[in-house]
Amino acid sequence: MERIFNMAFADAYSAYVKKVERKGQTVSDLDKVLCWLTGFDSKTLKKHVKDKTTIENLFKSAKLNSHAELITGTICGVKIENIQDPLMKKVRYMDKVVDELAKGRPLEKIFRTTPSSSAPTT
Repeated sequence: MERIFNMAFADAYSAYVKKVERKGQTVSDLDKVLCWLTGFDSKTLKKHVKDKTTIENLFKSAKLNSHAELITGTICGVKIENIQDPLMKKVRYMDKVVDELAKGRPLEKIFRTTPSSSAPTT
């Protein structure tokens, strides 16, 4: 776990970009999803990438979306709802929403909102 927590967010972000683009999705939508989860605006998200903020410090400064607790399912063979470590749970939330985006899930479903709810702005 320490290895993941000390990883630069820029490295994870780069992998996420490759994943979503390979699956035909946009970096703009990736940023919307990550901003929704972390509470950052696009400029702050990009600053964390540029500054090579660690995953641990990224989540220390994030204000996790209140709907993040609705993220369930399996990631890396582990049910998210069974993860005990709070930081690891946040990391897996991030992995899960990026996976959902890559698979083409509509943003309003990723955001755990109804279609009439407003989507976040970046």
